[in-house]
Amino acid sequence: MKRIILAVFAVLLVAKEPIDPIPQNYPYDKDKAKIGKVLFFDPLLSRDETVACVSCHDFNYGGADPRRVSIGVYGKKGNVNSPTVYNAVFNFALFWNGRAKDLYEQLDGPLHSPVEMDMDEKTLLERLNASPYYKELFKEVYHTSTITYGMVKESIVEFEKALTTPNSKFDRYLRGEVNLTSQEYEGYLLFKKLGCITCHNGINLGGNSFQKFGSVIPYEGDFKGDRYEVTKKEIDRGVYRVPTLRNITLTAPYFHNGSVDSLEEAINKVAFHNLGYELSEVEIKKIIAFFETLTGERPRILDED
Repeated sequence: MKRIILAVFAVLLVAKEPIDPIPQNYPYDKDKAKIGKVLFFDPLLSRDETVACVSCHDFNYGGADPRRVSIGVYGKKGNVNSPTVYNAVFNFALFWNGRAKDLYEQLDGPLHSPVEMDMDEKTLLERLNASPYYKELFKEVYHTSTITYGMVKESIVEFEKALTTPNSKFDRYLRGEVNLTSQEYEGYLLFKKLGCITCHNGINLGGNSFQKFGSVIPYEGDFKGDRYEVTKKEIDRGVYRVPTLRNITLTAPYFHNGSVDSLEEAINKVAFHNLGYELSEVEIKKIIAFFETLTGERPRILDED
């Protein structure tokens, strides 16, 4: 009876919170994901064979890029900071400006971008179909001797679906399994009281809406890669997909342009420009303590053969 009561309490606790825990076992095709993992690490997918997907999504830095902007083929620089690929499957749209509706559509972006991988479908398939190694990999799973572009995309997407980071301390708190420390809990309460939760909510604490950077107090900075580039509407200047806060302590630098190196400064700027608050050092430390509870487990697939 005691276990039943605790289980019911945990369900009620999650139900009333604006944040959902990451599923402990998100479904994906393991065989296809294994191929996708190999492709994700292979620079063969880029024009000059120097850049792989992992080049801009470093798993030692929370699946993000520790550089302000990524470096693509022939040393070309991008114009925005590469966001984390961890838990990307839960975002309602992809890229900072939301120009891709899902992971399948997103994948075309870096593959074909002239400053990222600069790869065309024909050349990519010629390279893969000329490789006995890849021919065998795909044949075992897809039961065909010809590799298609659809197979390539599907396998990489299945790998990306596996890049979830469940069981953070906060997820376990939501499930009623652990308690937060007083500082962590006060940081969470402050996070809600200030209004941060208005944009950073749901399973990814973000990734589910577009918001203007500097909605209360104008932000003086560049707005490259914003929503305006997609819609061409003046109202969308400086508007971006709200970034996830999952694993946020691992994914510096911050903002669309990677202009802020410290989490303290990032919190201070967002609080000022989007909420109109100037936070004290004590308040920032409490919020960071809460943010530290959002670091989840390393995706299991990364350590599997």
